[in-house]
Amino acid sequence: MKISPEEVAKVARLSRLDLPEDKLELFAGQLGDILAYMDKLGELDTDDVEPLYSPVKHTTVLRRDEVRKDYRREEILANAPEQDGQFFIVPRIV
Repeated sequence: MKISPEEVAKVARLSRLDLPEDKLELFAGQLGDILAYMDKLGELDTDDVEPLYSPVKHTTVLRRDEVRKDYRREEILANAPEQDGQFFIVPRIV
């Protein structure tokens, strides 16, 4: 597909890019090459190819969602700078 410098200028304007005139022809050629390559890829028969959603295999390790008590309140509050035995005491922010 051939892209004209005018089309490149229009896209640049929509993208709020200020391209110099001498670059419009260069970018038109490069964009044309990219679109020609996409057309070439579109000609490939991919009917028997399974879609690839990610090049990396992802495995999710799940755990059971169960309620459990791992720590006692005293253990959690032991590292607090200020506490009243039941809650953390933090500076008032208003």
